[in-house]
Amino acid sequence: MAEVTAYANLERQFARLSDVNGAAGILHWDAATMMPEGAAEARGDQLATLAAIGHDMTTDPRVAEWIAEAEAAAGALSDWQRANLREMKRSYVHAAAVPGHLVEALSRACSSCEMTWRAARKASDFKAVAPKLKLVLDLTRETAQAKAEALGLTPYDALLDQYEPDGRAEDIDLLFGDLESVLPNLLGEVMEVQARRPRPVLPKGPFPIEKQREVGVGFMQTLGFDFARGRLDVSAHPFCGGATDDVRLTTRYEDDDFSRALMGVLHETGHALYELGLPADWRRQPVGQARGMSVHESQSLLMEMLACRSRAFLTWATPRLRQTFGGSGPAWEVENLYRLYTRVQPDFIRVDADEVTYPAHVILRYHLERAMIDGALQIDDLPGAWNDGLQRMLGITPPDDARGVLQDIHWYDGAFGYFPTYTLGAMTAAQLFRAACGEVDGLLDGIAGGDFRPLLGWLRENVHRHGSHLTTPELIVRATGESLGTKAFIDHLRGRYLED
Repeated sequence: MAEVTAYANLERQFARLSDVNGAAGILHWDAATMMPEGAAEARGDQLATLAAIGHDMTTDPRVAEWIAEAEAAAGALSDWQRANLREMKRSYVHAAAVPGHLVEALSRACSSCEMTWRAARKASDFKAVAPKLKLVLDLTRETAQAKAEALGLTPYDALLDQYEPDGRAEDIDLLFGDLESVLPNLLGEVMEVQARRPRPVLPKGPFPIEKQREVGVGFMQTLGFDFARGRLDVSAHPFCGGATDDVRLTTRYEDDDFSRALMGVLHETGHALYELGLPADWRRQPVGQARGMSVHESQSLLMEMLACRSRAFLTWATPRLRQTFGGSGPAWEVENLYRLYTRVQPDFIRVDADEVTYPAHVILRYHLERAMIDGALQIDDLPGAWNDGLQRMLGITPPDDARGVLQDIHWYDGAFGYFPTYTLGAMTAAQLFRAACGEVDGLLDGIAGGDFRPLLGWLRENVHRHGSHLTTPELIVRATGESLGTKAFIDHLRGRYLED
């Protein structure tokens, strides 16, 4: 049948596209970890060329024809094939909306801006990167407008849809509105309760980087990471990237505090476990890829925040930390480390923020990036708007741009529309973890014994194996029995920080 042949042609085309994207993923990882600075311009050209090749493959006129033919006889396809066709069409519509020259120009601008951001962040000099960020924003707004017209969405929703399929700002506004109505008072209550408890003692360093890496690698293996299909390196901003069956994680180390790097490693391991658990039969197809970034972020936050900052995990981890770093005394007791790792304190840095204040960081960025895309906020006014927003939401003002507007890589790399998925992911993580604990007997006891197989097995069955076969709402309802809301997340915060 011609329609079946059309679908087979689509599978071949998207398998090749997956390989192109995988190559770009490895080049991105290399640029962030070990590429010499002098190669930045050439690397930008390479990535721009790959982006253009990927765009041309996706928007090939034959793809539209094959999609139409395959849709005409979708009844001949399996359930997974129909879902794959749906995701192929999503990719096509997004790509076809944007001309190839704009894709290439944005890729090149992002590569250049990111390299400048690295130096600007070290020097705390926003003005040094502002012109390049303005170019990225201008090209992103042009892209957003083109996609908005093709998708029938607002420009911001068109960008959001890239990271959160079918996600809409109006839905996020409702969820974030609920959080904003609860979290300020909750933060005050938590600070009062915390003030009545013994202040945790910070273990004293220095903590040799090789020892920190040793701990991180060991804990990654405990969680279930397969080093035959991935690795751990160092970058300016921790991330999980790479390619299919070649997952690259990074962290950053400080010799006076091992916890930041360790928690970063555990966070990125959650991402990696999701990637490594996606359906093997659909590895190089859209339906076999991760289901949006809120689900992806839920996997990292579930591992880091819900599981690895729990008293159960620290019961197992503390003796191993003591042994590795040669620690002794009250600072190295389980209860002290638990209080340390669950300490709430408004801070400037998002990636180091506690669970209670973290949503404020995300909501701030969400409002700022919407204003930038809408044209209501100009690049030159961004640092001031950032500082004013953080003061309003957490009562603190960054002392410099390195701890303010320069701290995150996302905008400088063109990722507008990504930030809300962090807190959507936190809410999803809370619902998933609650469901897992309710369905798997002894799950927390297993974590307390360093056995993550019950938890990982539940995630494999209820999240990972589905890839993009289910929509995000379908996945959440099937796994937890209810639609995404704020209740499980708020209940978790109250239980850990007010009652524990």
